[in-house]
Amino acid sequence: MMILIAGPVRSGTHGDQQLIEQNMQKLDRMALQVYQKGHTPVIGEWLALPLATAAGSQQIGDEISEEFLYPVAHRLIQSCDAILRMPGASTGADQDVQVGKALGLSIFSDINEIPAVQA
Repeated sequence: MMILIAGPVRSGTHGDQQLIEQNMQKLDRMALQVYQKGHTPVIGEWLALPLATAAGSQQIGDEISEEFLYPVAHRLIQSCDAILRMPGASTGADQDVQVGKALGLSIFSDINEIPAVQA
């Protein structure tokens, strides 16, 4: 399955770039676990941030990045089979889950709910 990892990125950081980076690292580590189960993990920011940078964004959360973050994730979800919602308050992740549910995707809340692919 292609599984979108959704969780806090900016929530609770008050724009502190170091805290945002720590949240991204948590998402990356979860993506690795999804990959190790035999699936293809994706994170919206992996696609949105390079696009925002190309458009002139200076940092995540600025006006330009806002034009890309949620729209890119919502386009990406349309190509996914499931969403893994990580713990923590996040309006964006909650929106991702709503979009996924509307599309009939599987929604997981724990890595252990995701079946391993048998080789």
